[in-house]
Amino acid sequence: MDCIGCMPRTAWKRPFLAEAQEVAQLRRSLRHHLDRWGLHELSEAAQLCVSELVTNVIKHVGPGTPTTLTVCMSGTRLRIEVHDPDPRALPTLTDATSDAEAGRGLALIDAVADRWGVDLAPGRKATWCELRTSLTKADGHTPGPRVARAANVLGLYARGMQLPTGSQGRLWTTAVAEAAIHVIADLLHWLGAHGLDPDEVLERAQTHFQVDAERP
Repeated sequence: MDCIGCMPRTAWKRPFLAEAQEVAQLRRSLRHHLDRWGLHELSEAAQLCVSELVTNVIKHVGPGTPTTLTVCMSGTRLRIEVHDPDPRALPTLTDATSDAEAGRGLALIDAVADRWGVDLAPGRKATWCELRTSLTKADGHTPGPRVARAANVLGLYARGMQLPTGSQGRLWTTAVAEAAIHVIADLLHWLGAHGLDPDEVLERAQTHFQVDAERP
């Protein structure tokens, strides 16, 4: 396996009709994908950006507009795009403290995003923003010694197992999970061989993991 130390983040698209009731579901879907991508720290800012970009379409293009949300990596930044079929209704930036309602959503995006813009094409446009991450490469893990140590251990097991090459797809994900199961099972055998209670240690490890996962 050539990418144990990687986190594949395949771009995903979500077509929808630009209606106010769609925003909550889009936010949930985005939060789910960011959790799977290991980018939990961006969840709040990214959801805000999606809300404002979709609201911009509803207000300035019209309710019910066929729209598409695209989320992908742009280098080490998280890129969020909202595509709509009206290249004439261009967003404008207004001071977030202004009394004018139009453009205030983009002012919020401007405040939280690293950069944003509009890409025009015949019959359509994409309004996008990019959020800075702590990644050093697009398919890297978020920094942390625990993830790095786990990648080293899984790499050792991968060399002894028939695992697929590549870093994307269901087959690869299933194979990595199987390798992790082998690691955990071997550790439990080792604990039992040394007179320790595997169930007790496993329960304590799960508690440690949950506490760490809940930390901001």
